[in-house]
Amino acid sequence: MNWLRKLPGYQRTPYGFELRLLRLMPRVLVLGSLLPLLLSGLVRLFYTEGSAAEIERHIEVFDFAMIGLAVLLLTAVLTISIGCVIVWLMKGPAYVADGYDVSHSDKPKPD
Repeated sequence: MNWLRKLPGYQRTPYGFELRLLRLMPRVLVLGSLLPLLLSGLVRLFYTEGSAAEIERHIEVFDFAMIGLAVLLLTAVLTISIGCVIVWLMKGPAYVADGYDVSHSDKPKPD
């Protein structure tokens, strides 16, 4: 028995926005990871107001915010990628799900 028998006469749906979006995700991930890193480096160069302890505290809070932004971007990219893969798979060929005969399918038993 062939478990992966394609449904006869089924035509594949052409791929659309989901494939373009899926191909864009690696670039978004790299740029989204570099942006918080770049901003964290820039804040160390340009933030000079206050005492040394205040500067260190503000930079530490900013670093935590940038870590949160990077994690948010990572989870967003992962979620969007999973959604794109699901849509991509759903547009693939259709397979026969229930290929066996049910004895009472056209004549249900009376209750």
